[in-house]
Amino acid sequence: MSSITKKSASEQLLNDKWDVVISNTLVKTALGFGFGVVASVLFFRRRAFPVWLGIGFGAGRGYAEGDAIFRGGDAGVRIINP
Repeated sequence: MSSITKKSASEQLLNDKWDVVISNTLVKTALGFGFGVVASVLFFRRRAFPVWLGIGFGAGRGYAEGDAIFRGGDAGVRIINP
């Protein structure tokens, strides 16, 4: 027997926001990592600090946008009506 429980609208909205925040933070951090690696190879003779700086900027930007999504109304969440 499997009982399927239907999630409330607020719980679904919260889950959608978390999905956007986590994916956005991962993408921004990966882009920061990529730019850091490129800057390290091209400009800084393969030192590590540009990579860590890029990761920090990417994670910080992801955190800031996630904060804006949770504080704002519908920022970052696209609702598609069937």
